[in-house]
Amino acid sequence: MAKVAFLGLGVMGFPMAGHLAGAGHAVTVYNRNPAKAAAWVGKFGPRFGATSAPTPAEAAAGCDFVMACVGNDDDLRAVCTGPGGAFSGMAPGAVFVDHTTVSARVSRELAGVAAAQGLGYVDAPVSGGQAGAESGALSVMCGGSEADYARAEPVIAAYAKACRRMGDVGAGQLTKMCNQIAIAGVVQGLAESLHFAEKAGLAIPEVVAAISQGAAGSWQMSNRAGTMAEGKYDFGFAVDWMRKDLGICLATADDTGASLPLTALVDQFYKEVQAMGGHRWDTSALIARLRKLG
Repeated sequence: MAKVAFLGLGVMGFPMAGHLAGAGHAVTVYNRNPAKAAAWVGKFGPRFGATSAPTPAEAAAGCDFVMACVGNDDDLRAVCTGPGGAFSGMAPGAVFVDHTTVSARVSRELAGVAAAQGLGYVDAPVSGGQAGAESGALSVMCGGSEADYARAEPVIAAYAKACRRMGDVGAGQLTKMCNQIAIAGVVQGLAESLHFAEKAGLAIPEVVAAISQGAAGSWQMSNRAGTMAEGKYDFGFAVDWMRKDLGICLATADDTGASLPLTALVDQFYKEVQAMGGHRWDTSALIARLRKLG
């Protein structure tokens, strides 16, 4: 078992850090809001001896691995290299594993800083949402050296159903962008299908039962069609975060020359959902926009 720090205890990080403690690792957590860290220790400390620290550097001191799941590029830079950042507390040979969805550019930037200090670095964004984090069944897409990945994978396994090295640092983030691009198109297609069924006077549950077992079937249809029909969006992956991710996708497409017309269109649809007050609604709220339009 390893000594592990976990930085960031949001809806994803809180259960992920809990799975690490439950797997027998010695876990110290850090969160920008100390009350959240105290709540985590209150839940997992009595059973597993887990603790918290007031800074990323103090959490990382003496650790074999430091995992992070924060908000965006700037948040990641802050916990890595800002005042009291994790890199200043990590010993040579330790590995930093970033589960945040950020740009490949910042992953490569921070990996370079880490390498100069003798630290390993793996970018490891996840897919599976809050439910996957809570059940320990996330899909993890990794970028880093073969050696760093081989060391980190058994630790990541505490909350992963699938984990794959995609290439060098940055490849994990690029793969996560592929994931988000694919999801955006599928959710929009599902929203239009269900909206069409409503307008045509069909019963959505019957439509879903009829088409879900064929080529139209998808994870989104199986897990979100029912709640979309009921107009329930108070769970899952928030629109604000999806727009952050799609912004990364579109910026990277500009750099690489990729054409993403559907992604750009769906991003604007999510902007309209935000204007409706749906910042924290689940991404399936695209159907709410269609219903508003009539």
